[in-house]
Amino acid sequence: MRTINSIIMKKIHLLLTLFIGFALISKAQVVRKGASETATIKTPTVQCDECKKRIESYVSREQGVQKVVVDYKKKITTVTYLWDRTSVENMKAAIANAGYDADDVTADPDAYKRLPICCKKTEDGGGHDSKKN
Repeated sequence: MRTINSIIMKKIHLLLTLFIGFALISKAQVVRKGASETATIKTPTVQCDECKKRIESYVSREQGVQKVVVDYKKKITTVTYLWDRTSVENMKAAIANAGYDADDVTADPDAYKRLPICCKKTEDGGGHDSKKN
């Protein structure tokens, strides 16, 4: 009789372990669904605080973006976003649509033309020293 009870208890223990395991896996997927990620995008054409404001404004409009920080001295943009709502490619496109290069994505030519002279590339007569009041 003891062996039958032992077998039944082992099966109950196994089923309970599987049930708890599945419950934990399901919960982990739900938590991850809303999880955020951080991307660092090279923005080599940013030069000043005006560039910083423009990029942060454009990228923050992207659905799922939680935080945007542009470091124009290091020429990088760090974006925290919900991975299930947007992608790094969408953020690069937003930066390009603002008139700036983003990693391998080139700035939109029309948007670049509308930038103030201080935000344009040095070879185009721009640069931080070209800022006029």
